[in-house]
Amino acid sequence: MVKDGNNGAAEFLPDRLDLNALRDAAAGCEGCDLYRNATRTVFGEGPKQARFMLVGEQPGDQEDRQGHPFVGPAGRVLDRGLQEAGIERDDVYLTNAVKHFSFTPRGKRRIHQKPTAAEIDACHPWLDAELAVVKPEVVVVLGATAARSLLGRSFRVTQHRGEPVPLGEAVAVATIHPSAVLRAPDRDEAYAGFLADLQAAARIA
Repeated sequence: MVKDGNNGAAEFLPDRLDLNALRDAAAGCEGCDLYRNATRTVFGEGPKQARFMLVGEQPGDQEDRQGHPFVGPAGRVLDRGLQEAGIERDDVYLTNAVKHFSFTPRGKRRIHQKPTAAEIDACHPWLDAELAVVKPEVVVVLGATAARSLLGRSFRVTQHRGEPVPLGEAVAVATIHPSAVLRAPDRDEAYAGFLADLQAAARIA
C-alpha cells in the first residue's frame, strides 16, 4: 500500500478485497482525523453474501467502546424493526458510512457530532469496498449521512423514504436512522414509519 496522505481511506485499502482483509486494513486507517480521538475503527459485520446491507451514519459511544456496529440503544430499535419486518439478522450486513466515532467531549460524556462532508468522503472507499465484496440485493440507507454518502447530496430521506432507488446492481431504500426514533417526540409514530420502510425493503429481496 502506498500512502501519500491525499486520498482519504483509498490509500489504506488492501490489495486483496475480502471482508477479513478489509477489516484488518481499516483498523489502521488514518484517512481523516477522526481516528485520533476514537477508541477504534468500527468496521461492518455480517455474512459475506448477505442479501441486505444496512448502512448507518457512524459508530456511537457504545459501538466505539465495544468495536461492533449497532450495539447501543439505536441497535435495539433496529433489531426490533428487522424482526417485525421479517428480515433475518443472519441475512444482514451492518455497517456505517463513517467508521470512527465523531464526538465532542463534555465532562465525562462524549456527545455525538455529525461527520463532516470531508469525513464522509474520506471514508467512502471502505463502503465501496464492502458493497463490492458483499454484493447485497438491497441496501437500506439509515439517515441523512448514509444517504449523502450513497445517494448524493441532493437526496432527501424525508422526501423519498421507503422508495426503491437503483444503486449499482442493488436497490436502495432510505429511511430514518433508528436513533431518530429515540429522539422523536412521538416514538410510536416514528417507529411505525421506520418499520414501514423496512417492510418496503423486505418486499424487494
